Amino acid sequence: MLKYTDQMGQVLELAYTPKRIVSIVPSQTELLAHWGQEDKIVGITKFCIHPESCFKNKTKVGGTKKLNMSVIEALQPDLIIGNMEENEQEDIEYLKSKFPVWMSNIKNLDDCYKMMSALGELLDCRAESEKMIRTMKHEFSLLSAYLPDAGKKKVAYFIWQEPLMVAAGDTFIHEMLKIAGYCNVFSGHQRYPQIQPSELQAAEPDLIFLSSEPYPFGEKHIAYFNHLCPDVRAVVVDGELFSWYGSRLLAAPEYFKNLHALLA
Repeated sequence: MLKYTDQMGQVLELAYTPKRIVSIVPSQTELLAHWGQEDKIVGITKFCIHPESCFKNKTKVGGTKKLNMSVIEALQPDLIIGNMEENEQEDIEYLKSKFPVWMSNIKNLDDCYKMMSALGELLDCRAESEKMIRTMKHEFSLLSAYLPDAGKKKVAYFIWQEPLMVAAGDTFIHEMLKIAGYCNVFSGHQRYPQIQPSELQAAEPDLIFLSSEPYPFGEKHIAYFNHLCPDVRAVVVDGELFSWYGSRLLAAPEYFKNLHALLA
């Protein structure tokens, strides 16, 4: 038996490299496909929209927080890949009673690299995972040279409209904001708190970021925030590049550079 430890400290014992995988984390679904593992994926969530071929052809097992257990059981996976934040503990405990479940726990880039390394070993695609890690580390190491005003601009990052919710401290988004060169005005809060318009005004951000996901903020929402904070620029940002912790991160450094240039 082969033993693997996930990012929750749980040990999995597998007799062979998994051949039937259910991924209940969108960013990790895309990651596996990027590594050439798409043929092994038998089930995904309705939010696993990348790559398109996977979204079109794989069995949907519900949402990340509302899984259809009977569908998953019918697929008879030999591995389920989940995430501490995106999936419900009760669901994970149930699935663990029936199948091997590997859990990620991502708070920062270092956690991403560890997740990639561990899954690369588990799925026997070490070369692909090591190459991706090297590339990401190199690209992110160059980013600071393009951010002369790093940390000076204060940002409020919204993930939801009604009620108003922001990404605060102790989140991956918070860490990515720092890497992108911004100061999170709600860093003193935890996770994803609801806030009042008066709290936004009191925080005095220089910029308001409206994430394209999980709430689909668009240009039509900018007027509302301009009304709340007339002197603050509100922009829609690509939420996937601030919150997805798989292969999509390859595009993040360039996106952050372009965002700084746009908002200079």
